[in-house]
Amino acid sequence: MGLVQDILDEGFSGIQHNFITARLEDLVRWSRARSSWPASFGLACCAIEMMATGAAHYDISRFGMEVFRASPRQADIMIVAGRVSQKMAPVLRQVYDQMMEPKWVISMGVCASSGGMFNNYAIVQGVDQVVPVDVYAPGCPPTPETLIHAIETLHGLIETGELLKRRVASGSGANVHVEAAPVPSQPVPVMLGAR
Repeated sequence: MGLVQDILDEGFSGIQHNFITARLEDLVRWSRARSSWPASFGLACCAIEMMATGAAHYDISRFGMEVFRASPRQADIMIVAGRVSQKMAPVLRQVYDQMMEPKWVISMGVCASSGGMFNNYAIVQGVDQVVPVDVYAPGCPPTPETLIHAIETLHGLIETGELLKRRVASGSGANVHVEAAPVPSQPVPVMLGAR
């Protein structure tokens, strides 16, 4: 009973390592890397390249990622593709917070990674100010091959367990708290068909 309770309380770190538990931990990390489901967060032109990566020509189903999840509760990898506006930052953080643990983030494109050519007050100058980024995919826009390379890099980091060690050492991700935009108290009239 003590061993089972240690595993429930502390996971694999609650039991002493031997050849059985070490191999079991390797198996869990391997399966976690091979069955990750992305939550797509396409915001700009990089999203077209992300969609092309999921199409038949590049076929990311060979990595166990064939299903892009619309619900964050069913996803464990967020691919942020494109520029993030200040108004979109709270939404991005909310989707990230709703994802299941452990979760990872790929920043796709120069706009998501550093704001790109949009060096102004309306665009977040790097998505790492909102969520912790694990892998950056450079380019404007990055090709599907670049995204596949970022996915393979992330899978390698998941298998070694380095990401989880880093998360434990640094805390629970980004330290920036993003406030949601205030909601107007009166409904805003919308005129359809007006010119």
